[in-house]
Amino acid sequence: MTQHVDVLIVGAGLSGIGAAVHLRKAHPRRSFAIFEARDAIGGTWDLFRYPGIRSDSDMFTLGYVFKPWTDSKAIADGPSILRYVRETAAEHGIDRHIRFRHRVVRASWSSADARWTVEADVDGERVRTTCQFLYVCSGYYRYDAGYTPEFPGRDRYRGTFVHPQHWPEDLDYAGKKVVVIGSGATAVTLVPAMAEKAAHVTMLQRTPTYIASLPSEDAIATFLREHLPSELAYGLSRWKNILLSMALYQLARKSPQGTKRRLLKLAAKELPPDFDVETHLSPDYAPWDQRLCLVPDADLFHAIRDGRASIVTGHIDTFTEKGLRLKPSKDVGATELEADVIVSATGLQLLFAGGMELLVDGKKVETNQLYTYKGTMFSGVPNLALAFGYTNASWTLKADLIADYVCRLLKHLDQTGARYFVPVVDDPSLQAEPFLDFSSGYVQRALPSLPKQGSKTPWKLYQNYLLDLWLFRYAKLEDGAMRFVHESAPVDAPTVAPVAVVLR
Repeated sequence: MTQHVDVLIVGAGLSGIGAAVHLRKAHPRRSFAIFEARDAIGGTWDLFRYPGIRSDSDMFTLGYVFKPWTDSKAIADGPSILRYVRETAAEHGIDRHIRFRHRVVRASWSSADARWTVEADVDGERVRTTCQFLYVCSGYYRYDAGYTPEFPGRDRYRGTFVHPQHWPEDLDYAGKKVVVIGSGATAVTLVPAMAEKAAHVTMLQRTPTYIASLPSEDAIATFLREHLPSELAYGLSRWKNILLSMALYQLARKSPQGTKRRLLKLAAKELPPDFDVETHLSPDYAPWDQRLCLVPDADLFHAIRDGRASIVTGHIDTFTEKGLRLKPSKDVGATELEADVIVSATGLQLLFAGGMELLVDGKKVETNQLYTYKGTMFSGVPNLALAFGYTNASWTLKADLIADYVCRLLKHLDQTGARYFVPVVDDPSLQAEPFLDFSSGYVQRALPSLPKQGSKTPWKLYQNYLLDLWLFRYAKLEDGAMRFVHESAPVDAPTVAPVAVVLR
């Protein structure tokens, strides 16, 4: 039997739980359900179990706007964040609406019925549920597989090879030599954490990443929490960090060379005098062309200073029986790195809308032909929103705004008697741009399959919280691009002619 709910949320992670709370507060009479492909709440924070797993944003902005973060550490460990998400679900009764092991594989929209029919695999069986609104909060990457390049000679390696996305619970690396391949957020987290037990940990990177140290505890937030009511202290700390991060981001974009010099100077202060900062910490791109990596209390730098860890910059020639051989460079010949354990912290695989197939009135939706509306909805696709956070700030800041916006749209449906809403592109001057203006490898690999953004509002994807605050919470809903449909005619949304998108 096909069941029906007003709103179906896909994903019970940080975004999905937050979306459900917003929905329940704004629309207490609407029925909803959450389909979760795995068997636990938490998403990313339940999936990743590698040593040292933590946030790379402060919890006053990564936390929900409606639930104060009360732990002492602003840069929090994974188990603490998971506990926070699960507490939120329990406090608001959201956990009773979650259907685990429901992996959504297909969603079909009918304009005649003004509803989605959603198909999910449940323990090998196909179940169908209909809904008025489909809210995809499944994150942005594949949960079942991380990205691992084809490494030459990997079959010859006799040691242990792991990817952080699937960390073995019984992995013993105490007293062993470890090589972590990568230089992103996962690598800079793993290296100091593993260095506490390992004989030595080497971070092997092809190219450097900007790395900045941040105190794990926010002294101002702690002071405010001690002298003010919890919600007021949290709100002030949240806004302080929002404005500070925005200011630093804008400074970095306006003065990239000055920001680069400052970052390298600060890192050098924490490292040994003979550490080659220019080789290992000076990328050839501007700050925030890729996400800046944060290390709490300079833990990575301290592990290097104490001799427990090191950074090697070079390209892998081949795996060997005992480790890795690097290609010769202009300064040194081929280098051998012995390792008992090799960790491939080589990134994620982006996956649009959880990989589900979308159909609108019987026609398959080609996602790379879509235009994103306000970074959350898509041209010609009715009654669907996707929770997608910021690349230059905390994910939850944008997720909270999107949830508010979805609630506004649903309220407008009720007030106007419209059957559904759909963004429509009919501006011939609109130019196509990449969905994300980010040079990171995991983004560049996925761009050909992702929707496009447009060159102007509301098709432009902004990385600016204050601007989005206006666009989502206060801007006019019927803006000419968002159409509220009262009749049952099939969706036939005109789109602008495709424009070549230049990929970096």
